[in-house]
Amino acid sequence: MSDQLAWSDRVRLDQIGQGLHRHLEANEAARSRIAAALDLAALPGLLADVEVRPAGAGWRLKGDLVADVIQTCGITLEPLASRIETAFSVDLIEASDSEPGSDDLDIDPEAPQGSDIIEDGGVDLAAYVVEHLALSIDPWPRKPGAVFEAPEGPVEPSPFDVLRELKPR
Repeated sequence: MSDQLAWSDRVRLDQIGQGLHRHLEANEAARSRIAAALDLAALPGLLADVEVRPAGAGWRLKGDLVADVIQTCGITLEPLASRIETAFSVDLIEASDSEPGSDDLDIDPEAPQGSDIIEDGGVDLAAYVVEHLALSIDPWPRKPGAVFEAPEGPVEPSPFDVLRELKPR
């Protein structure tokens, strides 16, 4: 995706408190941008319920997303509609600058491995929904029963056939 997010719903960390729940529904313009970013033929629907709660040294973001996607079959090139329903969970920790103006981040060594680092005091809930949608899309969509058949045409000679022709008889 480009520098501009296809869909955004940013929450500041001080808004989370003991927990925050959001129901997100992408509008038509956002779905169009997401479809273009994810190379989909169309994205007729995208809903998500996202929850952020304090957990350990950071926060845990949990979400359930439901998306209706239309891809292009890799064999027939026809539209292929499918529904994606998935749940996801991400651990988040806040990074703090070690020195003002420094690019080095001070990260808690006790934080769980694989945690996402929050910078700028906020987290974009919609960006996580789009990320997990992208991870759930079939990378090789194929209509049921579609079979690739190689086109008939002249058979290219094998390199060994060419060498055999050069050999004196």
